[in-house]
Amino acid sequence: MTVRAESGTTGEDAPRAQVIGRVTVTLVPQAEAGLRRLQDRTSLSKTDITNRAITLYEFIEAQLSAGRELLIKDGNTGEIQRVLLV
Repeated sequence: MTVRAESGTTGEDAPRAQVIGRVTVTLVPQAEAGLRRLQDRTSLSKTDITNRAITLYEFIEAQLSAGRELLIKDGNTGEIQRVLLV
């Protein structure tokens, strides 16, 4: 599957979003399936999901590079797990 990430609007009365770049990405089967599940759960477009994923990854990577840890807490049990990105 190929995903093209781009932003912008059309139409004279539509607010203009600045298009910074366009990317074509070939997804591995696991990522493609995840993208489909995200679309089903969120009703977001592939472009929106891709933009959010990149923004989130950049934030997390910056935090990890600054020596912080990424932790996930189960709201029901209180269990905390450390997330490692490899």
